[in-house]
Amino acid sequence: MINRIIYFSIHHKFVVVLLVAIIIFGGIYSLRTINVDSTPDITNNQVQVITTAQNLSTADIEQFVTYPIELAMSNLPGVEDIRSISRFGLSVVTIVFKDDMGTLQPRQLVHEKISEVREQIPEGFGVPEMGPISTGLGEIYQYTLVPKDTSRYTPQELRTIQDWVVKRQLSLIPGVVEVNSFGGNIKQYEVALNTEKLKAMNTTISEVYEALSKNNVNSGGGYIEDSHMANFIRGKGLVKNLDDIRNIVVKTNGGVPVLVGDVADDVRFGSQVRFGAFTQNGHEAVGGMILMLKGANSDKVVTDVKERMKSIQKSLPSDIEIKPFLDRSNLIDRTTSTIARNLIEGALIVIFVLVLLLGSIRGGLITASVIPLSLLFAFILMRIFGVWANLMSLGAIDFGIIVDGAVIIVEGIVHKVESRMKKQQGMLSSNDMKEISCQSASTMMHSAFFGQLIILIVFIPIIFLTGISGKMFSPMAYTFSFAVIGAIILCLTYVPMVSSLWLKPFENPNGRFAQLEMKLGNMSNRLMGNIVKVYRPLLFSSLRHKAIVLSVAVALLAITGFTFARMGGEFIPSLDEGDIAMQAFLRPGSSLTETIQREKEIENLLLSSFPEIKTVCARIGVADIPTDPQGFDYTDSFIILEKDMSKWKSAKTKEELLEKIKAKLNTLPGINFSFSQPVALRFNELLTGVREDIAVKLYGDDLNELNRLGEQMATIISKIPGAADVALERTSGLPQITIEYDQQKLAQYGLQIEKLNQYVSAAFAGQKAGVVFEGEKRFDLTIRLSEQYRKSIKDIENLYVDTPDGTQIPLSEVAKISYQPGPMQISRDQTFRRIYVGVNVRNRDVKSLVNDIQHQLDKKLKLPTGYHITYGGEFEKLQEASSRLAIVLPIAMALIFILLYFALKSVKQSLMIYIAVPLATIGGIFALVARGMPFSISAGVGFIVLFGVAVLNGLVLINRFNSLKSRGVTNLNRRIVRGTSERIRPILLTALSAMLGFLPMAVSGSAGAEVQRPLATVVIGGLFSATLLTVIVIPILYALEEQWSRSTKKGKATTMTAVLALSLLVPVNTHAQNPISLDSAIAKALQYYPTMKAAQMNIESNKALQATAKEIGETEISTGAEELGRGNEEVWTLLAVRQNLDVLGISARNRFQKQQVEVSKASEKVAESSLRREVSIDYANAFVAHQRLKVYLQLDSIYQDFETAAKLRYETQATSRLEYVSAMNQARQIAIAKKQAENDERIALLNLNRWLGKDVQYHTDDALSEITVMQMNGTTPLHPSLLLAEEQLKLAETKIKLEKSKMLPKFFVEAGNQKIGPSAKYFNYQVGVSFPLFSKAQSGRNKSATIERDIARENVRQQEIENTTGRQTLEAMYQKGLENIEYYRHSALPVAREQKEAAMVAYREGATDYIGFIQNMKDATQTELDYWDAYATCLNARFNLLYYYNYPPNKTNENE
Repeated sequence: MINRIIYFSIHHKFVVVLLVAIIIFGGIYSLRTINVDSTPDITNNQVQVITTAQNLSTADIEQFVTYPIELAMSNLPGVEDIRSISRFGLSVVTIVFKDDMGTLQPRQLVHEKISEVREQIPEGFGVPEMGPISTGLGEIYQYTLVPKDTSRYTPQELRTIQDWVVKRQLSLIPGVVEVNSFGGNIKQYEVALNTEKLKAMNTTISEVYEALSKNNVNSGGGYIEDSHMANFIRGKGLVKNLDDIRNIVVKTNGGVPVLVGDVADDVRFGSQVRFGAFTQNGHEAVGGMILMLKGANSDKVVTDVKERMKSIQKSLPSDIEIKPFLDRSNLIDRTTSTIARNLIEGALIVIFVLVLLLGSIRGGLITASVIPLSLLFAFILMRIFGVWANLMSLGAIDFGIIVDGAVIIVEGIVHKVESRMKKQQGMLSSNDMKEISCQSASTMMHSAFFGQLIILIVFIPIIFLTGISGKMFSPMAYTFSFAVIGAIILCLTYVPMVSSLWLKPFENPNGRFAQLEMKLGNMSNRLMGNIVKVYRPLLFSSLRHKAIVLSVAVALLAITGFTFARMGGEFIPSLDEGDIAMQAFLRPGSSLTETIQREKEIENLLLSSFPEIKTVCARIGVADIPTDPQGFDYTDSFIILEKDMSKWKSAKTKEELLEKIKAKLNTLPGINFSFSQPVALRFNELLTGVREDIAVKLYGDDLNELNRLGEQMATIISKIPGAADVALERTSGLPQITIEYDQQKLAQYGLQIEKLNQYVSAAFAGQKAGVVFEGEKRFDLTIRLSEQYRKSIKDIENLYVDTPDGTQIPLSEVAKISYQPGPMQISRDQTFRRIYVGVNVRNRDVKSLVNDIQHQLDKKLKLPTGYHITYGGEFEKLQEASSRLAIVLPIAMALIFILLYFALKSVKQSLMIYIAVPLATIGGIFALVARGMPFSISAGVGFIVLFGVAVLNGLVLINRFNSLKSRGVTNLNRRIVRGTSERIRPILLTALSAMLGFLPMAVSGSAGAEVQRPLATVVIGGLFSATLLTVIVIPILYALEEQWSRSTKKGKATTMTAVLALSLLVPVNTHAQNPISLDSAIAKALQYYPTMKAAQMNIESNKALQATAKEIGETEISTGAEELGRGNEEVWTLLAVRQNLDVLGISARNRFQKQQVEVSKASEKVAESSLRREVSIDYANAFVAHQRLKVYLQLDSIYQDFETAAKLRYETQATSRLEYVSAMNQARQIAIAKKQAENDERIALLNLNRWLGKDVQYHTDDALSEITVMQMNGTTPLHPSLLLAEEQLKLAETKIKLEKSKMLPKFFVEAGNQKIGPSAKYFNYQVGVSFPLFSKAQSGRNKSATIERDIARENVRQQEIENTTGRQTLEAMYQKGLENIEYYRHSALPVAREQKEAAMVAYREGATDYIGFIQNMKDATQTELDYWDAYATCLNARFNLLYYYNYPPNKTNENE
């Protein structure tokens, strides 16, 4: 199949050009429309259920809201995790589903459960709602509204513009799921009540609330028909302004109306009670955050947002500007520029290496052109399969690996062209180039195809990774696989086609470009020559000291294992987002005002101290949509840095700047800080529920005990080196004013707790009494006490409530009001309470730090019964990914081994090449250690890629050793030296291109390079060690295996395999081609050759005709009339049926058809016997042709050495030029003879393979090396040809009887229904017989059948004579052949071999001249060739003789 594709591509160039054009245009289109982001979205499949009840305490939220929701959601199908946070007035429950459930199904399940759980939540405790359909990458754009004059606009006015102008227009953008507003004050129409006025006018809060709600409504009254018109009735009662509210009547006292304005200090524009704030650059600000729909294209959505912002800006006041402070497109641009730079630099390096080592500019450019084409092909498949373009999918592509196949093909074609040019004079024609390109590409592509297939296979386990590691690395596997598939297609089509056009030798060798390429080729050859000069002595030394080299390799492997066991580990290196996320922690229970003030101090300090900081902004508390709940006592700050680091003044690196920022902030008292990055912070929180790198989670029931143990844990962990930003989760210390009702007094006054709670809520939190419309804007109408009555606990105690009898009493009369601390936050995992200590990692790896933490906590912390500790955060992700790698790595290694076995058909050689895997780990591990990198999942994926690439060099080397062995290079050392010398160039090409292709990623310091560096480091270091040790260790193992095979019997192969496997898994050697035995060849021919199929179908045809023998005759049906038109009564034959009966001839016909079947069976046996003979003879000819070629290959090797020696002797003036010229001429003659022998073998193999089908090309095995004597017993079995003649005689005899049966009478029966005129119908019948009255014609046919019988009888006698004569002749020829072989084996061949060896020794020692050497070599070689001629003659006689004896060809030892 591969050969056909290559042939088609070379001869149908337009089709290939069309394919390339499709790839180019399709790739460009896909590139422009593909989804783009900075990193893969690793957020798990989660749904948030958010419930807001602003007046409820943390404990009440957990008890009445969070717990029912958790309980309801825990039974949903596909739930993997449930965690929750309960804070004052807020519950956020996160339900994590399996990834394969998609996005909508989990939300549908949650929605159904929410409908059920709402009934379990008390009224007034909030309504559960699902959070937006977004992920950790959803926060794509954050901005602020910046007025030029900050004094002109209040935070309330800015927030109104944000909510009613900006937010509304942004929500209409495709891909935007929500716009989350933060900062400022939400405008309200506020009625600020005065408790004294209420008491003086005997009015209650509930009366004011009722008056407001009932006097702010519109209504309709249907319509009235008047003057043929329908006049609709509308009652307008909505308030329009503050005066309308003031003039609402609450009640009447003695006929005097009490207005709202009479009981209120003021009716004004107020604001909602704030539970969050936003600051920027030292002052309060208002902003928004755009949440992207899960799965949307972030690059496109951000672009659309920016375009919409331009139009929104025009609708805002001219002195207000929308300024983004966190723009995802900046990160995307930086990471994509990193990807582009690395890819371009890697491609240029690979092109340089290819051109330099190939020694051909055109060859290098052809190979290099595969790079952009395969990348464009990958873009097409990425768009089809929905793979995003990001740092991981595109950042790990190594063009050196992708072009490996093209390198091997082009190198083979260049080498073939150079060889052809040396052998022939004149230019190569286009047909010659097509032939060379087709042959070279076909030959090299078989090895390259398996190499590329191995690369594809090792990525399959990565594709099937699940969880976070799967989402992170499967895009890389998909993209790399797509590019490799594209490279395979291009190597089969584009590369051979272009090579046949562009690699043709120059017509003008003196041209400038031709001279340049010649110089480059010479330089490349000199470079490779120098490399071989260095490598060959090293190889010789290694072959002499095999034990030492293997011991060093084992020692290095042991040291590597020891080093790896002590390496640290981390999940994935943090991506440098370019900005800093900072959390500032104040003392627990700090007020919102206090936190805002301290945050302003922080921002002013940072801006004044570090010019690198462009802006600082912070979010406090919860936003409009509380997806990220937090308290008043800490802030989420974003420090936006200048991206051009050349403008930095305070520091040179981000790490140095961060240390200086920490040092500067430590001067602020009472504040602790934690640092991260914006996207990473959000990812950590969404994935594991914590923001820090490591979360040490403590589970238990009692909140106080959890807090006590948590403080001890924080103290212990903070003393461990590398543990930074150690902070205990803030769960306690929330100041609370608790109202405890006295049930006896409540009963005394007849009061209900629900009514009292409503009073408290309305008085202090405020209660919505309606809505006031300003055009399309709407604002809440709220009542609450005036601010002067909401300042202390005394105000709560003095709050007047009305009793059923109309009197008013202070709240302190029926309740005890006091300060009591309460829980600030209650966190739950899997429905269990927990607290955690957050730890960020500084200057060490995650794994070792967690190990130290575990050790210290086990040693110093004693846990009560029922309490336990787990570890989350990045460590949890590392553990999950490591467990997956523990499964994926063995699978990848097993798949590599299976493919090697399919390529080589040998377990031992597969194990030999497999040694590259442990050798590759040596360099990979030491490269990580040298660069100070811990083991990470990025490095683990790098090892998977490395293992696939590392085995390719060994595959190339072993294939060459096998090829040389099959060509007759029997000297082991010569085979190893020649094989390594010939393959050192492609080995270095593939290794260097792969290594240097990853070099830009390994040394890059730009955005996103952190994730790429470990992967690239592993591949570069691993390939270096694998290549270096492969070209040393594999030849040693190959030599050991060959020596062992020669000194032991075949039955000990298993023992050898076990011994070598214990010594670094050393394998042994077998052929990698497609050998076939004689029996298998005959079986294939009998199965596939058309002659046999036709014979079998002939049998089936005659069997089908047997049914015709029982045919009794035809059935006739007729109708008609008589006497029509004559005036007589008409005679109507209504229906007549006639059956002819030829029954007397059935027996004769049946015997004739049965004999026809027997004749076809005999014909099949003749065809089978003839086919066996033809296949056997062609098999023998192919075997002998191969043996003759081996003689010429050995002789060619001897004469090459002879020519080299003669040249050396001539150059040292030890002999004349005549001897050197004669040696050179003899070497050329032997080379021509070898070429002719190759053609003879090719012709013989073509003759053999014509019988065996079209799919696979086969060659002979060594089963015919020995001819055993075949004893004849004197009896001749019935040969199929004689059997056929006898069956034909029987057929002629049955034909005579058949012809005679035709003289027998035949019968008929007829019945019908007739009618004459108008009379009734009547029935009639006839019975008759027929026979040939005039039989002369039939007598002639009978006589002809008799003559045919006599001819068949003579044919039987003739066949007997031919069989006997042919058998006797062949027996004599066979006996003669056996005698000749006996002579050659025992006399001529030993003398010839001795003559040859003696001539070689004598010439080396100077005991004979070149004439004597040549003559002796000719005589000895001719003897060997004559032996194989005699051997061929004997084999042909043997197989022809077996044909006459009707023995199968494998029956070579009859009656022995």
